[in-house]
Amino acid sequence: MRLLLATHNRGKRREWQYFLAGLPFEILLPDDLGFDSEVEETGATYVDNALLKARTLAGASGLPALADDSGLEVDALEGAPGVRSARYRLGTDAVRYRALLTALEGVPSEERAARFRCVAALVLPDGTERLAEGVCEGVITAAPAGAGGFGYDPVFYLPDQGCTMAELTADEKNRISHRARAASAMRPFLEKLLLEE
Repeated sequence: MRLLLATHNRGKRREWQYFLAGLPFEILLPDDLGFDSEVEETGATYVDNALLKARTLAGASGLPALADDSGLEVDALEGAPGVRSARYRLGTDAVRYRALLTALEGVPSEERAARFRCVAALVLPDGTERLAEGVCEGVITAAPAGAGGFGYDPVFYLPDQGCTMAELTADEKNRISHRARAASAMRPFLEKLLLEE
């Protein structure tokens, strides 16, 4: 069965292939079907954005579409950058996480609790919709560490692991990340979809 992933990011396709290993889905990107435009994330919440992307692509393709939206929520910043994490500052990932560190200057480590949150949305051509959420708790560091991952990973410290997200291997990250947890929660819906075919 073909499943359309609402992203142009091939790295994200590799992640979802890992999460859904063992299920007989061919995971396609919009580019594979000639859809080259991005769906603009205009929603106020992760749910809004994930559904917007999945609905748009399911409607355009006639295929089941899977989308996710995620962000970093920092308690000391009242949940910011949140749904605007990718647009927190113009520029590179490093520009964004350094702006975050600047915003947290003077905030003690015990008050730097944060979490990555991911909402995944599955939309079928018949209009059926399913949502799943995953959360990964951590703490914002005072300085970046690690060369792996992307986004805010170098400043997101995982107390249980004793390192930042950027210091994990790809396999380690794919077992504990917010996206991995959302995918695990979504998997039963996808298994049910296969049974109904």
